[in-house]
Amino acid sequence: MDYFPGMVLHHPPAEDINLASVLAVLGDPTRLAILRELARKEGQPLPCSHFANTTTSKSNLTYHLSKMREAGIVHVEPRGTSRLVSLRRADVDARFPGLLDSILATLVQSPSAKPLFRGEPAKV
Repeated sequence: MDYFPGMVLHHPPAEDINLASVLAVLGDPTRLAILRELARKEGQPLPCSHFANTTTSKSNLTYHLSKMREAGIVHVEPRGTSRLVSLRRADVDARFPGLLDSILATLVQSPSAKPLFRGEPAKV
C-alpha cells in the first residue's frame, strides 16, 4: 500500500548532475559517511531504517539524504511508508569518471573520517 500515491521525488537526469553541486554536497562529514555506507552496500538499496542507529537525528538524516538526492548522488524510491536509498554510481561515474573512487579512497586514508553508526570506528 502506498501512503503517498503519486508521490514522485525529483532526481536530476544524469546529464544535469554538476560537479559544483556534487562537491558542495559531499563537503559535509555526515554526507561523506552516508556515501561510504552506500558504497559498502553497493548494488543493494538500503531502507532509511538502515540508518536508524546513526549518530545523527532522523530529521537531520532526511535533510542530508534530500541534499544528496537533489545533487544526483543518490536515488530515493518511496516504498509504502519507507524509502529505499541507493548510490547513483553509474550516473556520477559517467559524468565525472573516478570522482567517487577518489573520494572513497581518501576516506579510507583519513583517520578522522566521521563514523556514521554509534560505536563504529572512524574508518571505511
